[in-house]
Amino acid sequence: MTQNGHARLRMTSDKQPLPRLLLEHYDFVVEGKLMEHTYQPELWHDLYVMLGTSLSALIGLLFVATSLHLEEIVNNPIFRLRTRRNYIYLIITVVEAALILTPQPIVALGIEVTALNGIGLLLPLSTVYYIYNERNFSHRGGFAPYRIAIFIICFLLGIAGGALLIVNHNYGLYLITASCLGFLVSVALNAWLIMQGVGQLEKKRKVKRGSIRRFQ
Repeated sequence: MTQNGHARLRMTSDKQPLPRLLLEHYDFVVEGKLMEHTYQPELWHDLYVMLGTSLSALIGLLFVATSLHLEEIVNNPIFRLRTRRNYIYLIITVVEAALILTPQPIVALGIEVTALNGIGLLLPLSTVYYIYNERNFSHRGGFAPYRIAIFIICFLLGIAGGALLIVNHNYGLYLITASCLGFLVSVALNAWLIMQGVGQLEKKRKVKRGSIRRFQ
């Protein structure tokens, strides 16, 4: 800048002060924290599209596996209960992913997620009640309390995440994502254990049929 330019700048600054807005202190740390709490659904879009696709594919695979072993599953009360609950858990999680992908206010999303997980929480609790009253069936289906506890924790995470969204806290989506991933992994492992149990039942039946034929 030339000497004339510096002189003009000095004259302008002496006669006309800078705007007050430029002189005020700007706290970038506070602004960054506000941005962190801002609901930004576009950042979660790809993740929940992947989750929704994976959950839908798992529902299809479970349907095929159940159809191939329908008789063994229907005849065993615990296998039948666990299979039905697996479908319901996956459907709830798919609906939850659809709600998150739907454009809507964050408070409305929080209310919907909280209500959905609150209703879903009744399922594992009712399973505990059923198993407690039908103790004779627990050994036939390979019932394990820790699996029920995992589903209860997943629903509680969803409820907590929905409650955080209601108060405009963006971190609630992290809890909801953890809940969805927990359901995906738990249902997949649970389905594998059910198929293992069904395979063992089929093997025992074949052995019994073979022994009966020998005696005949």
